[in-house]
Amino acid sequence: MSNSLAPKLLAEFIGTFALVFIGAGAASIVGGAAGGGITAVAFAHGLTLMIFICAYGSVSGGHMNPAVTVGVLAAGAITAAEAVGYIVSQIAGGVAAALLLRIVLGGVATGLGTPEFAHGLVLGGTPVTITPAIGFMVEAVLAFFLVTVVLSTAVAGRAAHLAPVAIGLTLVFNILMGGALTGAAFNPARALGPMIVTGNLGDAWLYGLAPIVGAIIAAVVHLGLSVLTHEQPAAAAAPAE
Repeated sequence: MSNSLAPKLLAEFIGTFALVFIGAGAASIVGGAAGGGITAVAFAHGLTLMIFICAYGSVSGGHMNPAVTVGVLAAGAITAAEAVGYIVSQIAGGVAAALLLRIVLGGVATGLGTPEFAHGLVLGGTPVTITPAIGFMVEAVLAFFLVTVVLSTAVAGRAAHLAPVAIGLTLVFNILMGGALTGAAFNPARALGPMIVTGNLGDAWLYGLAPIVGAIIAAVVHLGLSVLTHEQPAAAAAPAE
């Protein structure tokens, strides 16, 4: 992995740009409702992340998500200065992607893939409405799953070259479960990019904070398991090589 910060930040910008442009773009075009639409959106996100981790894992680690960066920082595998740079690059990439989507889609009428809570979603004949408290919990749990997989495969070095596949598939099953409930962003850059461009910032605090909480819990659990299993936590700055 590169020792220079500049290529890492560029890799994070491009990777996050791709994730938001493809993922949010798919959500804008095919919709995120339960069924075929959510399946397409899930694979759009998962495959994009998997491919760009393969492309940039050796440069920056392929975080492409501020929550992942915070989790890796909390696990002691990246410096605070690098983490700040990563997060700024990721948010910038998300906003840039949303700006391009606005041009491509002719405005913001589609919502540009902005995540939102379900209201009156009918599941098994029962209408379901997601409250902010439930939405916070869902986003935090999904981020917990993602960061757990990142730390346990790529950072710990257990899955070798299969780490990008494991991480990408985690995005897929997270979105399949949570997409219709909260939009399943569990990534502040993925959520805030479209929110900033559309001006829809009502729940921005939740979509920014909840994944960070889940990531920190995942890092604490990861470190605890390392102690219990007498395993030395990896001090690599990357989720993927």
